[in-house]
Amino acid sequence: MKITFPERSLVLLMGASGSGKSTFARQHFLATEVLSSDHYRAVVADDESDQSATKDAFEVLHYIAAKRLAGGRLTVIDATNVQPFARESLLKLAQEHHFYVVIIALNVPEAVCHARNQQRPHRQVEPHVVSGQVQDLEQSLQTLKQENIDYIYILNSAAEIDAVEINRQPTLSSSAYK
Repeated sequence: MKITFPERSLVLLMGASGSGKSTFARQHFLATEVLSSDHYRAVVADDESDQSATKDAFEVLHYIAAKRLAGGRLTVIDATNVQPFARESLLKLAQEHHFYVVIIALNVPEAVCHARNQQRPHRQVEPHVVSGQVQDLEQSLQTLKQENIDYIYILNSAAEIDAVEINRQPTLSSSAYK
């Protein structure tokens, strides 16, 4: 599948823990373009699985995202993004900076998420949490078109994810607005 969007975009990766968001981000985007909630949990609490650090981690993530967007830079958010409230502030941030919003949803089977989660040596998510994220994802996929999202891509299998080709459309100038 070819995924096409303007260079002036805020890309939200969306999926349950274990769906492959971080791997997808590493394969398709520069490390400097990707802002990971797990990374910022580690930055503020020395432990990327410390859920008590989530609020602080997202404050840092949003701050850096705002700076990147202000600089006209494509930015990728590597977080579950499965609940509307989690996306809301990011959508507002994109709108404030006149950026397009792209959702790339990794809608892989729940069993795959659980299996991958079990293989993680340092950061396993509780199975009931993964199941809840899968349910939230399924609900969100039904209502995404009601949100202010410019491009929505839903990948429904590992094969679809592996076959993705990202095609960025250049912006005429860094001061061009959507």
